[in-house]
Amino acid sequence: MPHPAPVPRTAQASRLQWLPLLLLCLLALSLAGCATSPLGKRDRAKNAGRTYVITGASSGIGRGVALALGGQRANVVLAARGEVALESAAQQIAAAGGTPLVVVTDVSRPEEVQRLAAAAVARFGRIDVWINNAGVGALGPFEKIPVADHARVVDVNLKGVLFGSHAALTQFLRQGHGTLVNIGSVEGELPLAWHASYAATKAGVMALGRALNEELRRAGQRHIAVATVLPSATDTPFFRHAANYSGHPLGMILLDPPEKVVNVVLHTALHPREEVPVGWKGRAVYHGHRLLPDVAEWSAALIYERALLEGAPPAPDTRGNLYAPSPGAGAVRGASE
Repeated sequence: MPHPAPVPRTAQASRLQWLPLLLLCLLALSLAGCATSPLGKRDRAKNAGRTYVITGASSGIGRGVALALGGQRANVVLAARGEVALESAAQQIAAAGGTPLVVVTDVSRPEEVQRLAAAAVARFGRIDVWINNAGVGALGPFEKIPVADHARVVDVNLKGVLFGSHAALTQFLRQGHGTLVNIGSVEGELPLAWHASYAATKAGVMALGRALNEELRRAGQRHIAVATVLPSATDTPFFRHAANYSGHPLGMILLDPPEKVVNVVLHTALHPREEVPVGWKGRAVYHGHRLLPDVAEWSAALIYERALLEGAPPAPDTRGNLYAPSPGAGAVRGASE
């Protein structure tokens, strides 16, 4: 009886490269996670009159959260570098019934973050929730990216979160309550090749949250919470805005809709947990990397390389929005620009 023809090695490799991802997905589907559906009526009502400070509110997740809160009649303090985009968001928030306040802020400058906190308190009397969302990226081979660009990623993504956390917790301790929500990334758990400095900053955000939570527990501060939300790749303008040294257009496969992350951020602000991976992909990465770290890192890099780099058209190097805000009125979705 003839034996079946052997599968070519290239086909075997192609099939095997997806096996670890499949296993991680199956693991994620078996684990409970934070709700990604919109807030219920009772939770929406809680936000009326609450004061939120949101950095990185000009586009992407920050803008999406700000607009949603406007429809829930919250006080929304909008912070980013792009004044035009902030003003357009403020107009939408006011039209929806919320109360906006625009404070142009570069989160890498601690004096500007302190000014942001002071402006929020002066206008609304308190800060109920502070969301550190501002973030930038410099993507490509580590050695090709200028060291100044790596440093700028650290200045915004890590030092900016540290400055915002310091301002928020100082105010929370003064008033006796408050919730700090830091937007991290699953790359803080599973670092992705060609995203080295970005992944490093997101790991730092996770570590900061853990340390702050332990300090609050030991100080008996039961009415102050710190949560770190961990999205996976999302359809926002991030990849259009990031500095690109990959030689190809930036992107990612299996993008989550931004509304999914917005819903998790809003839920976490009212019901904080220490670390909140978003959706089945987030849970797959978060838990899978802890079980099989080497396999997860190898498979993620291989899929990224095969799906997004090999055969992709060339693209010139660009510094993106590292040093200046992106022009325009801002958008939540990446496809909207």
